[in-house]
Amino acid sequence: MEKAFSISQFSLEGKIALVTGASYGIGFAIAKAYADAGAIITFNDINQELVDKGLSLYKEAGVKAYGYVCDVTDEVGIQAMVKQIEDEVGPIDILVNNAGIIKRSPMLEMKTSDFRKLIDIDLTAPFIVAKAVLPSMIERGHGKIINICSMMSELGRETVAAYAAAKGGLKMLTKNIASEYGSANIQCNGIGPGYIATPQTAPLRELQADGTRHPFDQFIIAKTPAARWGVPEDLAGPAVFLASEASNFVNGHILYVDGGILAYIGKQPE
Repeated sequence: MEKAFSISQFSLEGKIALVTGASYGIGFAIAKAYADAGAIITFNDINQELVDKGLSLYKEAGVKAYGYVCDVTDEVGIQAMVKQIEDEVGPIDILVNNAGIIKRSPMLEMKTSDFRKLIDIDLTAPFIVAKAVLPSMIERGHGKIINICSMMSELGRETVAAYAAAKGGLKMLTKNIASEYGSANIQCNGIGPGYIATPQTAPLRELQADGTRHPFDQFIIAKTPAARWGVPEDLAGPAVFLASEASNFVNGHILYVDGGILAYIGKQPE
């Protein structure tokens, strides 16, 4: 007999989630949503100042969270952090590879060292963290890995060659983790945010000296059917879905949360 649908399938009660780089912004919004759905939150950031900032924000939001200082590109450090989480909190059920950077620069002006650094943080690090949590997930017969991809997993744009290369690679890493470990009841999916109002995108939304909107801000509003920037909270529902039992047969999928940009060719010039 087929199992009837229940809203409890969206519950994360008792699940342990690791959200990388979740001291603020998108990572914090996702972790807060997980906590509201019943999950226990662990997160990391690159230094103690950011971890303390995150712990303060979680406390203010009424969330008990466990914070760890760790560089996501340090494989030895990540392995040690995952073991520490398992010892102090419990085995990780949900991993969100959220930590990332962006550097905007014309390709011919970008240093190769900067390109490599971005690839290391935005693509190699998710491989490192996933590799650290997968053995326990395989042993226990379940697990959810969610990679924060981007519209740049699908599109190109001036000045983001390194970022688009990394996010395109992350899309394919997502599909390959799903392919390799789906038989162990592990689902690996991605979320592709559109343009989200965060500290990273703040310079693109600043008013000009004459009081007009930044040209890029105008461009994004015109290209988005929703006619607005997203906010981190727009990612909460999709993130909970992909972390819950409701998505147990969804694997290797990138869920774009972009207000419709990828579906829209744009307005005809008047």
